[in-house]
Amino acid sequence: MDGSEGIKGATGIGAVVGAAVRRERQRAGLSASELARAAGLAKSTLSQLESGNGNPAIETLWTLANALGVSVAALLEAPRGEVEVIRAGEGPSTRSDHADYLARLLSAAGPGARRDLYVIEAEPGTPHLSAAHGPGTREHVVVMRGRARLGQQGREVELAAGDYAAYPADVAHAFEALEPDTRAVLIIEHG
Repeated sequence: MDGSEGIKGATGIGAVVGAAVRRERQRAGLSASELARAAGLAKSTLSQLESGNGNPAIETLWTLANALGVSVAALLEAPRGEVEVIRAGEGPSTRSDHADYLARLLSAAGPGARRDLYVIEAEPGTPHLSAAHGPGTREHVVVMRGRARLGQQGREVELAAGDYAAYPADVAHAFEALEPDTRAVLIIEHG
């Protein structure tokens, strides 16, 4: 499942996110009510997510991850084997509520690592706006197809296919596709 359709039952990405949110909430010693309050979510929404029946947008996952003190990738990635292969168009993904923007997780930082790897699929229109991530976080982007404007809000740069940029992500930042079918690789380096 690519995250673009609703999650049916406690399978696929819904089950992975639900189990991860519950695991991280318990690890943090928080009740469901405490986490819902910290994340600014209704308790019923959190309950639905934890049961694996939700379809969380990337903004919701960032809010939950920040409240739990973990990366978004920690909420998206299923346990992994020794050899990992993710075929094009596969892997856990989530969409933006506000932009035609999809983030597909390829690799989450394991214990002791400080980076997550995503493929971004975006269309022109409303930019995807991201709130500040944790202190010291930096994003690295390589545009693979199309063109995009991205970076710190107010200091965005324009990239074409093959171009690379890195910028602080512990401040508000944005990603805007300037051409149809824009694709990019995003590495989030946690501070």
